[in-house]
Amino acid sequence: MFFTYLRRELRRRRKAALVVASGLALGIALVIVVDSVSSGMGRAQDKVLQSLYGLGTDMTVTKAASPTPSTSDRPRFRFDAQEDGSEEEQSTDRVMVQGFQTLAGTTVGKVAGQDGVADAVGGLSLQVVKVSGQFTRGQFQQDGSGGQGQGGGPGAQQAPQGRVEGGGADFDVNSYSVYGTDVTEPALGPLTSSAITSGRTFKESEADAKVAVADSAYAKEKKLRTGSTVTIKGTKFEVVGIATADSGDAAANLYIPLKQAQTLGDAKDKVTTIYVKATDSQRIDGVKSAIQKNVPGTTVTTSADLADTVSGSLSTASSLAAGVGKWLSIVVLAAAFLVAGLLTSSAVSRRVREFGTLKALGWRSGRVTRQVVGEAVVNGLVGGVLGIALGLAGAYVVTAVSPTLQAQLGGGTGGPGGGFGGGGMGGPGRQAAAKTLDVALTAPVSLTTIALAVGLAVAGGLVAGGFGGWRASRLRPADALRRVE
Repeated sequence: MFFTYLRRELRRRRKAALVVASGLALGIALVIVVDSVSSGMGRAQDKVLQSLYGLGTDMTVTKAASPTPSTSDRPRFRFDAQEDGSEEEQSTDRVMVQGFQTLAGTTVGKVAGQDGVADAVGGLSLQVVKVSGQFTRGQFQQDGSGGQGQGGGPGAQQAPQGRVEGGGADFDVNSYSVYGTDVTEPALGPLTSSAITSGRTFKESEADAKVAVADSAYAKEKKLRTGSTVTIKGTKFEVVGIATADSGDAAANLYIPLKQAQTLGDAKDKVTTIYVKATDSQRIDGVKSAIQKNVPGTTVTTSADLADTVSGSLSTASSLAAGVGKWLSIVVLAAAFLVAGLLTSSAVSRRVREFGTLKALGWRSGRVTRQVVGEAVVNGLVGGVLGIALGLAGAYVVTAVSPTLQAQLGGGTGGPGGGFGGGGMGGPGRQAAAKTLDVALTAPVSLTTIALAVGLAVAGGLVAGGFGGWRASRLRPADALRRVE
């Protein structure tokens, strides 16, 4: 009887049912679009953060660099005079620890021993400045007229008069970043944010080998390939692989084993960055506090800290989606629920004679209320189906258009512990200058979002049914008799 009456009433009041369903559909569709766009924003931000530190890294431990570097830290280049007058090319490399102060290698073990830390690995960031070129001797051209020597006496020796023509110096300065990675821990560190596209990565047995992995952009610029050799401070390294960053810029131009980097940088048993993996993502804040307490003098940076430093249109759009978008969804849903409830209540008031007659025939108030609520829930489910269809269409349009958002990373001393200037979560080879990444926005719709839409549809139906049911339960058979013509 319930379903028969329900089907008949929905057919009779199709227009009213469609109005209620359409209002709910609009609110539900907006929720789906906002939720999916917010999810897309999160993925875009994760993609940006992934380009700043290694996959699987939950936090980094660094020590802020001194704001005023000492004179000994400034690069100095010295070239020997050529005694035989030759004009051969000369070159010299200056290898400097970059970005942060060094930490003792034993600090890695201290960090790894903290409660909640699954693994920790150290790395050393270096900046290499190579100056190469040659001096050209000038030619002395004599005027042909002699001059008096000093004192002007008749017996004084005359100095030749003339000028030097030509000569000079032509030197080229090449700067690039090198990162010393612990090859025994391949699953942690900045190299994991790049994929090996040619050759291979390091072997665990190459902890002190003269091998290198080159970033693809740097390899293209310098015409490097697998099997090529690069010379750093007089040491030749064989390129065994080419790595391409998954997104954004690579962490460094060249990657070499940590021990070799420590030798080149005169930083024996030193690291600039410790990459940390927590046992559980829910314990990241606790692990951060423990490290800051038990390993004093260090700066701990998590992905959440780093996310706060990302600016640009991605940050603006994310704020709008999280703030304005969600509040707009709430307002539209509340309005849709209220309109649905008022329309249902109004429909009940037009059915006074019908419900009064049913009560006179023996229907109790509870049965009448259930009938009204049932009709409203079906209207809500219809609105949910329409809303899901509209929401999926809106999310598809966003994904198909894929608007490009920009994320600005760093800039000055933006991040904790010295910003993005190498070594921290900003990557060992990064300069302090701001970098901009272009990220395509998508709007993925998850099953959770669909479940939320269904829940909202049922909730909308119950709210509308509650309004109408309350009105129907107050009707009396006498009300119906007064309306009989």
